[in-house]
Amino acid sequence: MDFLGKKRLEAALAIAAGAISSGGACATPTPGGEVPKQVVLTASDIAMYTSIWKIYFQEDLSTKNVLEMLAELGLVTAAAVGTAYAVSKVSTAILCEIIDWLGPVGWGVAAAIATSITGLFGASWAVYCDYLYCQKQSLVAKDAKIAPC
Repeated sequence: MDFLGKKRLEAALAIAAGAISSGGACATPTPGGEVPKQVVLTASDIAMYTSIWKIYFQEDLSTKNVLEMLAELGLVTAAAVGTAYAVSKVSTAILCEIIDWLGPVGWGVAAAIATSITGLFGASWAVYCDYLYCQKQSLVAKDAKIAPC
């Protein structure tokens, strides 16, 4: 397996771990406590995103990196992504609160929803990191006159 393939595998494993833990946490019924649970899950998601960044770039994701990425993406796109993420978390909290009333079947549905959302956002972030990594490697390869990603 090549170097990029290893990075992609590590990122996929980080996403799977994040999605499974998110699903497990959401499967636990907490009537009236879904919003605080979503705050904790958001912190877990951020840890997953920084882990994926570190897999690709061997550096911690700092405030400077985030500001540079927001400038590169454009603030409108970044705001749209942030809003979509916030709406998904609030919707999940409300849906999980309602689903808690259904008992074990509802808890399974809540786990599936949380796992899917975390996996989707994690995969999107990994694709973005992969794109940036390949761009960076293309520039290095161009300067060194070797084959890119």
